[in-house]
Amino acid sequence: MSDTRTNQYLTFTLEEEQYAITVVKVQEVIEFTHITKIPKTTAFMKGVVNIRGSSVPVIDLRVKFGMPEAVDMKTASIIVTEVETPTGNLVLGALADSVQEVIELEPSQIEPAPRFGAKLNIEFIDGIGKKDEKFIIILNIDKIFNTDEVIQINKAEAALATE
Repeated sequence: MSDTRTNQYLTFTLEEEQYAITVVKVQEVIEFTHITKIPKTTAFMKGVVNIRGSSVPVIDLRVKFGMPEAVDMKTASIIVTEVETPTGNLVLGALADSVQEVIELEPSQIEPAPRFGAKLNIEFIDGIGKKDEKFIIILNIDKIFNTDEVIQINKAEAALATE
């Protein structure tokens, strides 16, 4: 039996490349806003934002993926997602250069992530989608962070909550 379901993805850019995550994981998209920095966190952990009275950790996907930090924040957005972790679900914001649109892709439009050798970690890539002759890297947001990073994000969030 073949899978013919159409899946919806939120597309966004990082360093002029198009990425996507399943809309099921997206709670909302907000414009770039002031991020309160938290000391002694990893480079990709930008800090926290206040969303309706709750502190939400924000990570910079560019930095996480080894890209230079974004300079132009006029078009940047924060994608608020719910990530499944070994320690439970975690709401966090993912900083993207710009958010594009919600698209639909059928399974036939998605190819498995290519293997690049041992140096590049592709375990968090669900596949490569193709729409209008463009390639879209489909990310599995649940697999982007390892357990140690999730623990550090949780500690930073807890430290801020006790202040």
